[in-house]
Amino acid sequence: MSESGGVIAVEALAYLGDAAMEVLIRERLVRSGLCSSKRLNNASLAYVKATAQSEALERMLPHLTEAEEATYKRGRNLGHGKNTPKSASVSEYRRATGVETLFGQLYLDGDTQRMNELLDIGYPDLR
Repeated sequence: MSESGGVIAVEALAYLGDAAMEVLIRERLVRSGLCSSKRLNNASLAYVKATAQSEALERMLPHLTEAEEATYKRGRNLGHGKNTPKSASVSEYRRATGVETLFGQLYLDGDTQRMNELLDIGYPDLR
């Protein structure tokens, strides 16, 4: 729900979730000891691109609650036209948008613990 009491648009949740995931992933990379901005940026891109998010989702999906899965599906079902990157298929991009939507909702809910749990599941090499 937004401050005005309405439901927050899926596009807005995905936008926020993209940023929230990026910050959590960057934090983990910095804590891992990487210090060159070039290496940090390249490593971060490997985790936040649509294909990586789609793969992470496959690991997360069995662990989602019903509510989380419903939020994911809201984002996944968002129509995508010309915005699909060349590096990902439409289905990968849709799944990635669903993941971002879920993380946007978790961020708004203040549930960083759950966000970190899902990152641990989705990206087991990023601990």
